[in-house]
Amino acid sequence: MQVGLFGGSFDPIHHGHLIVGQAVAEALALDELRFVPAREQPFKVGLHAAPAEARCRMVALAIEGEPRFRLERAELDRPGPSYSVDTLRLLREREPAHRFTLLIGADAARELPSWREAGALAELAELVLFARAGADLPTLPWPHRAVTVPVVDISATTIRRRVVEGRSLRYWVPDAVAEFIQVERLYLPDA
Repeated sequence: MQVGLFGGSFDPIHHGHLIVGQAVAEALALDELRFVPAREQPFKVGLHAAPAEARCRMVALAIEGEPRFRLERAELDRPGPSYSVDTLRLLREREPAHRFTLLIGADAARELPSWREAGALAELAELVLFARAGADLPTLPWPHRAVTVPVVDISATTIRRRVVEGRSLRYWVPDAVAEFIQVERLYLPDA
């Protein structure tokens, strides 16, 4: 089974993430695409706006009903920070029959040489960089391929700002995610 791994803060997950996920899953003919919320991204230590479990719940709500999408809790079920190399080792040990593909956005790929044990990543999984058409991809010393994804100009930062401003999240995030954010009072300064 070919399994794609799409990691991130997902703070919150939004339609841009889902569209990119779908596009990459289709382009690579993945059997399964797992969203991997980070407990704590090493480059964002102390900067996550919502707790890890809330971000995990939003991912679960967002992907519900899409048979190829799954939630992967590997980084949530161990202490942070979340390193991709540790996650890949855990998954390879847990599921030796699967082939893993690590999906990396163009911006994150520029930082890839500074990731923990970056050289081991290509030994543990196929590396696939994704970017919109015409975007510059970094040159990496490890084997990888690239996938073009649609341009979706939605950011988690903008969504959090919309919450603070009391603006609607409809069409920015799945309805279930918008409801969860409202009920849990996420991203509000007094919460």
